[in-house]
Amino acid sequence: MLPQFCHAGNETFEKLGTMGTSSNMLVYLSTVFNMSSISATNLINIFNGTCNFGTLFGAFLSDTYLGRYKTLGIASVSSFLGMLVLTLTAAVSALHPPKCGVAESSICVNPTPWQLTFLYSAFGLLVVGASGIRPCNLAFGADQFNPNTDSGRKGINSFFNWYYFTFTFAVMLSLTIIVYVQSNVNWAIGLGIPTFLMLLSCVVFFIGSRIYVKVLPEGSPLTSMAQALVVAFKKRNLNLPEQPWSNLFNYFSPNSINSKLAYSDQLRFLNKAAIITEDDEINTDGSAANPWRLCSIQQVEEVKCVVRVIPTWIAGIIYYVVLAQMQTYVVFQAIQSNRRLGSGNFQIPAASYSVFMMLSLTIWIPIYDRLIVPSLRRITKKEEGISLLQRMGIGMVLAIVTMLVSALVENHRRTLAITHPTLGLVPRKGAISSMSGSWLIPQLAIAGISEAFTVIGQVEFFYKQFPENMRSFAGSFLFCGFAMSNYLSSFLISVVHRTTKVGETENWLSEDLNKARLDYFYYLIAGLEVVNLGYFLICSKYYKYKTTENGAKDVAMEELQPQKPIV
Repeated sequence: MLPQFCHAGNETFEKLGTMGTSSNMLVYLSTVFNMSSISATNLINIFNGTCNFGTLFGAFLSDTYLGRYKTLGIASVSSFLGMLVLTLTAAVSALHPPKCGVAESSICVNPTPWQLTFLYSAFGLLVVGASGIRPCNLAFGADQFNPNTDSGRKGINSFFNWYYFTFTFAVMLSLTIIVYVQSNVNWAIGLGIPTFLMLLSCVVFFIGSRIYVKVLPEGSPLTSMAQALVVAFKKRNLNLPEQPWSNLFNYFSPNSINSKLAYSDQLRFLNKAAIITEDDEINTDGSAANPWRLCSIQQVEEVKCVVRVIPTWIAGIIYYVVLAQMQTYVVFQAIQSNRRLGSGNFQIPAASYSVFMMLSLTIWIPIYDRLIVPSLRRITKKEEGISLLQRMGIGMVLAIVTMLVSALVENHRRTLAITHPTLGLVPRKGAISSMSGSWLIPQLAIAGISEAFTVIGQVEFFYKQFPENMRSFAGSFLFCGFAMSNYLSSFLISVVHRTTKVGETENWLSEDLNKARLDYFYYLIAGLEVVNLGYFLICSKYYKYKTTENGAKDVAMEELQPQKPIV
């Protein structure tokens, strides 16, 4: 168990380090670097998007060249260096602009190009770290167990439980203790703590170097996909035979870890890659002599598995915009709300309110699994209760509810800030509303339940629908969806900021939320999510699940016929 212990320690310290940094970064940029809320939000969205999009390249390098161990080692060191540089931006006064005054009319000095360069270099190192850690950490931990033995299979199940436990534990500590130190004690100390924890993560990881099971890279499955697409394009003018399932090239490697997939009529133009012509040569073992000229039905069907999930993936991109607002503008709402506990002077850090989203997700999962699913089984007669697409659809409905509740709460917060005496001023932002920050909890709780339905459903959906040798890419596919959503959210914010108007000089997303109309922006996103839900319903209606050649479903697969989500 020593390799698993070392990796679990690495995982815990890494999550404590990176979560403690990223969860409060919006406040850091707006208070220490004097960035406007628009600039800070866009920078965080771009940073998060790049981290998530980079997982695709991390998975590719891991599976093709480096292996998971080397990828994790390089990424862990990069994350530590990134947080070290970020800590220096807070500890060294020359690396950040002077602090703004309290009065609304105070002039705030913008960061210099040199200070921004130093800050961006920290973000760059953190991007490299996240790109390698996120797609490899879970798979590397599972590599330490032997799936061919009973103890190994039990160990894998236990590892997954501990993985999510450490993740939740790290998030809770980061959003409470570390965020409190950063916001109320000292930013240099608050950033130094996660930096030290990331150093411990590296040390613990490399301590287990000699005892880890290190799976060597076997080559990228993307090459096989590229071959099928190229050959299909080359043979685009050929006609498919009348009985393609019996006349196309149907070789299946006995060494493949993938299930043998059945022929399908969907995306028929790709089937042309398996047409055998006079120029195609076949080896004595039955494989194609030149896979860039002839591909098997298996290769073609594996490409179809990936192509078929893309429409659902796009729906997820638009859905994630809701979660992006819960991590950005909710923080600004909290900053201009009454965050005091009782009659004392203690204030809840603005970024700590995100913990309620994680709490609702954590509480809801066992309720759903232990109470709701058994009841649904009796009604639907399905082992899963409802299909994955139905589960994702319910989460999308809750996302709409989240935005509507967020808009109503923001309208209430703004009204109180304007009509009631203020509780103080926030530099560059304005009056603090007398509305309690607890009013933000309902929208965060609903968002957490929505995430439990849609995001966890998508994780399982991609894992099952991708070919077995692409399951690391399945995780990257999910992160790439997060990335595109961050970019989309940043684009929406920029467009709304430039095109909307409130009064003489203000707009919907003005620096002072009391002069803005953030509730209108939330209603806009709610409308976008309604359109997205309709698009998702159409995609789910015509979706065809992956099936094996004998017609059997994969383990825990939904019905072969498409199901409409229950909404």
